[in-house]
Amino acid sequence: MSTPRPLGTDSPFAVPSDSLFGTHNLPYGVFGTADDPRRRIGVAYGEHVLDAGAAALAVGAPAELAGPLAAPHLGPLLAAGRTTWTRVRAALTEWLTEPRHRAAVEPYLIPRAAAVLHLPFEVADYVDFYASEHHASNVGRIFRPGVEPLTPNWRHLPIGYHGRSGTVVVSGTPVVRPSGQRKAPDRPVPDFGPSRRLDIEAEVGFVLGAPTRQGEPVALADADEHVFGVCLVNDWSARDIQAWEYVPLGPFLGKSFATSVSPWVVPLEALAQARTDPPARAPEPLPYLDDRAARRPGALGLELEVRLNGHPVARPPFATMYWTYAQMLAHMTVNGASVRAGDLFASGTVSGPEPDTRGSLIELTWNGEQPLKLPDGTTRSFLEDGDEVTITATAPGPDGTRIGFGEVTGRVEPARP
Repeated sequence: MSTPRPLGTDSPFAVPSDSLFGTHNLPYGVFGTADDPRRRIGVAYGEHVLDAGAAALAVGAPAELAGPLAAPHLGPLLAAGRTTWTRVRAALTEWLTEPRHRAAVEPYLIPRAAAVLHLPFEVADYVDFYASEHHASNVGRIFRPGVEPLTPNWRHLPIGYHGRSGTVVVSGTPVVRPSGQRKAPDRPVPDFGPSRRLDIEAEVGFVLGAPTRQGEPVALADADEHVFGVCLVNDWSARDIQAWEYVPLGPFLGKSFATSVSPWVVPLEALAQARTDPPARAPEPLPYLDDRAARRPGALGLELEVRLNGHPVARPPFATMYWTYAQMLAHMTVNGASVRAGDLFASGTVSGPEPDTRGSLIELTWNGEQPLKLPDGTTRSFLEDGDEVTITATAPGPDGTRIGFGEVTGRVEPARP
């Protein structure tokens, strides 16, 4: 057997060990190119995207692996379940690292800069949680000063609401300023118009597969059988519309106009080194939420960064979240609600204990009382037309590496007539 030639620095297989998209990551997405706009599953590797379906055929992968990768979105792979997810990930790693596959695979490594990225999966249902104690406490202090900031149920269950799956959009999609009813505190009745208090919420999303039947809850210990991977989320919020409408049934038009997600879904298996202990909880959770005897820590040590018009304004730590993704999924299904391939649930705003770790403008500016000062000399209480928000994140990987999540970006466009 001949010895493989050493890789040149211009080889797509020559990925630096400190790359955020090395073999320790291999996130999934859906892409096309200007020359070939067909949507197909891609895997980010270094500065390239592997056309996963074409590579599977080129190396002669078995049908149970090649089939899901040949789809125009992640749906069939999500539905296949944990055993297939593990086998596909192992196969992708082999195709990208074994010298014997280089000749077959290299034609299907496309420069990432040439890829047009799309929404990676068809969103079945969308649920948004409210899992950060720091965020919930800050919002409570803003709107209920002088009293207990958390509602009586907050430490007993992961609070959430069902959002609108049809307005989940991929990073880069413009966000049109929503219009709706707004009522100023000093006015007896509401008026109608564009939101004056457009905000962001830096969140982490979880993509589900391995469907369940209605009536079958997902236990804490089984969460990883259904959580395929992790993405970044910006759950845009019109605070003035939300404030008027949310009593008594919760968020509606103030949230449903747009939810942006990153184009890359990081497999849950890539985050083994990111696991950490969640914060101490009191009172003790009810048994179906009690994770103290879990086989491994349930929190994830992601570090987020929020940039407004290119300027960093916050670095929220995901490890501080009070409720874990397994607890959110267990609560979401404890009433018998089923899991579908492509379900998405998000953590709610990620905020830490310090002022510069708050993941929303309503906290960063304390409801507009303390505007942010930007490098160009302007200030922001809430978003203005033309503003662009980008959220990124990394997490610990093996041997001192870092896992990258790409970014979720959106630019605000003026309200439509």
